Amino acid sequence: MPPRSDQQSPEQQTSTHRSSVPLLLTLPIALLALITWQVVVDGPLLRLDERISRTLVHPDRASELMSDLGDVPVAVPVLLLVAVYVARRAWVAGRRDWWVPSFAAMILMALVPLIVVPLKAWTARYGTPVVPPGPGYFPSGHTATAAIAYGGAALLLLPWLPTPTQRRTAVATASVLVLTVSYGLTRRGYHWPLDVLASWCLCTTLLTILWLLLRRVPR
Repeated sequence: MPPRSDQQSPEQQTSTHRSSVPLLLTLPIALLALITWQVVVDGPLLRLDERISRTLVHPDRASELMSDLGDVPVAVPVLLLVAVYVARRAWVAGRRDWWVPSFAAMILMALVPLIVVPLKAWTARYGTPVVPPGPGYFPSGHTATAAIAYGGAALLLLPWLPTPTQRRTAVATASVLVLTVSYGLTRRGYHWPLDVLASWCLCTTLLTILWLLLRRVPR
């Protein structure tokens, strides 16, 4: 029986995935380059960024706790625990490449400071008025840490979750955690909105690369 008109065949799904991959790889990087250029040249986009920040900033305990979810001691152990769990399940299942997905996710996590720290030093953007004066706020390291830790954990779990509802829940949970961190950082005034957006762009590309790698691992 042919697939219903509102459903995609496996061939159509594969074609859709292939067509979306170039956008997921190139569009975020192009946007990151644009934002970084505006930061370096002190462009007009920064004026808009500052106006949005003034509207959002309202330091309180709740926003501080939300931003703390992007701390390395909080986010990275989550990814580590999921990586150990997935590696153990793959090993018990007798897979010869049991270590590859978990190792790739942890390597990606280790790359985050190697990318973010030089960008911070190069752009030397100062923080909002509510943080101590000094450069090094662009892009947001907390946002990048949260995105790779929680997003990477979700990608590792997806092949081991048997139902679409569980897989959607994993992705939704990771997304909510990253958005919570992002909102907390801007609400507390730890970062300008563009600092957070730049990390989103960077991590979208990095997670797409991880997703492409994990798809090559036999399930």
